[in-house]
Amino acid sequence: MHMAATLKRSLESAQCQFEIVPHPHSASSLESARVASVPAERLAKPVILDDRKGHYLMAVVPASRHLDMSMVSKGDEHWELTSESTIASLFKDCELGAVPAVSEPYGMNMRVDPQLTRQQDIYFEAGDHENLVHMSTEEFLKLVPRAEVCELCPQPG
Repeated sequence: MHMAATLKRSLESAQCQFEIVPHPHSASSLESARVASVPAERLAKPVILDDRKGHYLMAVVPASRHLDMSMVSKGDEHWELTSESTIASLFKDCELGAVPAVSEPYGMNMRVDPQLTRQQDIYFEAGDHENLVHMSTEEFLKLVPRAEVCELCPQPG
């Protein structure tokens, strides 16, 4: 079992209750949900953005939804998708494409779509392509106390 060391320290520091859910290797959040038999709306998918001025933002949406870039920026902010090479340098202890939905230990702010916070429990990548962290939404919010909850994707339907 592989869990990113930074994530492990954060979970221990916040004294969160969680479980690890192993699954067959997957290449995307949606595939992770499928192979782990987890509802995609409960899998937190992080999208890393930057303002091209050295600031980064993690936008977290359900794996079943797509981030709406027009809903991310506030005021005169301008966010763009971060390159894979930059993501690799920011999340050195994670496999590329398996970033945990936890931003503060990696030095960035976080915005979470309320569709996730309305779920009873949440899953997210543990830092590799074969394990998910599963915890109650209450525990997740304890892990990311400064996360801003705001609409990041269009309402379903």
